[in-house]
Amino acid sequence: MLLQIPQIFSPDEVGEIRAALEAADWEDGRVTAGHRAVGVKKNLQLPETDPATRALGDRILDRLARTPLFIAAALPQKVYPPRFNRYEGGGTYGNHVDNAIFPIPGTPLKLRTDLSTTIFFSDPDDYEGGELVIEDTFGEQRIKLSAGDMILYPSSSVHRVNPVTRGTRFASFFFTQSMIRDDQQRRILFELDCAIQALTADHAGHDALDNLSNVYHNLLRQWAET
Repeated sequence: MLLQIPQIFSPDEVGEIRAALEAADWEDGRVTAGHRAVGVKKNLQLPETDPATRALGDRILDRLARTPLFIAAALPQKVYPPRFNRYEGGGTYGNHVDNAIFPIPGTPLKLRTDLSTTIFFSDPDDYEGGELVIEDTFGEQRIKLSAGDMILYPSSSVHRVNPVTRGTRFASFFFTQSMIRDDQQRRILFELDCAIQALTADHAGHDALDNLSNVYHNLLRQWAET
């Protein structure tokens, strides 16, 4: 399931975040690439130890906790601390699949990557190229969103970032371990949740809503890993 969530951050907030990113000290993105990805990765990345990484990452995590659409779609159990990348001057990241497991920095915990997320901090007119290209069962999906928008997609997807031939593309990326491991089960629960919310808005007193809510929670109870 690919899901676009618009305006995670307002234009004013994007401006603040962009200013912090532009002032930060960047390093070669290949530092964190796996043994196969290192040959196709050509970008800049904020070091995990940079104060800006922690401050901006915490800001994103706080916003996610207050974004109902993300919670409904991802059903998050753990979220990897957000990272930040920068593409310019032909920067690109060829076809790759995200690692299945990541150790969470500073903890003994590990995270299974069920969902990958990109938040765009550059508007499409700010740069040429730089599309996030995701391969799924419906073919290639080319994603280039407004600054402040977010795309959520299965971490099992082969994906790439096309070369940026003009301007600079700033973004954040992170991974989520869901309570629901299976993508199809997550989709079913998300669509059921959306239907319940829509019916509640139009027919708040309908008795069937209790039955539908019961089905949702029983499926969640059956499929969830906690």
